[in-house]
Amino acid sequence: MANYDVLTVEGTKAGSIELNDSVFGIEPNQHVLFEAINLQRASLRRGTHAVKNRSAVSGGGKKPWRQKGTGNARQGTIRAPQWRGGGIVFGPTPRSYSYKMPKKMRRLALRSALSSKVQEDSLLVLDAIQMDAPKTKEFTKLMDNLNLSKKVLFVIDGEDTNVELSARNIPGVTVIKPEGLNVLDILGHGKVVFTQKAVEKTEEVLG
Repeated sequence: MANYDVLTVEGTKAGSIELNDSVFGIEPNQHVLFEAINLQRASLRRGTHAVKNRSAVSGGGKKPWRQKGTGNARQGTIRAPQWRGGGIVFGPTPRSYSYKMPKKMRRLALRSALSSKVQEDSLLVLDAIQMDAPKTKEFTKLMDNLNLSKKVLFVIDGEDTNVELSARNIPGVTVIKPEGLNVLDILGHGKVVFTQKAVEKTEEVLG
């Protein structure tokens, strides 16, 4: 197990923690990460695209001209696909793009994502994050103390409305609980900040 510094919200060292190698110290599996990201991005697609086929287009109940004797090709309705304003053939219909991945692959993807952040030195551990009231200014000060900028993912150990509301208005900052850990958020943020209890909960589930 690797020792990792535990910091305070002021940026000073408060102690150390041993990270579980089976969660934070494996060799990242790039293929599984690729599959997990594709799965999440597919699940985010709304799939509400739709077109009207010939049965859904209004009008065209009468033959445009009689069957024989006009010299024109026979036509049954002006809402057939070959007519302007007619129905669309084989067009997109509402559907879900989501699919499932085996549980072992999902866990391996999470462990790979967390391990890659450790290898990049992009993971921080705090002893705790506590706020008496929702204050964006205070949360910005916390980030300045830790030299954090741009996109940062905070993983806190439980429901904390003050922390969530304080970070909500800061662009690029996301606050989640260990239960909500996902590959897209981990890899989509430059830095990942865990509280010490959040690390313990994550290791309990993934270890």
